[in-house]
Amino acid sequence: MTTEHGITRSMSRVDKCIDNAPMESFWSHYKDEAYYGQYFKTYQDLTSSVDWYIHFYNHQRYQTKLNSLTPVEYRHQAA
Repeated sequence: MTTEHGITRSMSRVDKCIDNAPMESFWSHYKDEAYYGQYFKTYQDLTSSVDWYIHFYNHQRYQTKLNSLTPVEYRHQAA
């Protein structure tokens, strides 16, 4: 399915499971905060929810580990 959309799946190296940690964490937060308890009538509804959450996660969701900033604010602070 990914190749149909021009996406190439890849992983860095064998036995480097730590590479997966950021994505596992993101999906865990998404499921807890935006997925569980929801009913999506269409695939489009689900993808819209994921798109909304990605924006929310990066622009509105304050994170303690980032000095109570959003990821975008934290990145701009370094610039």
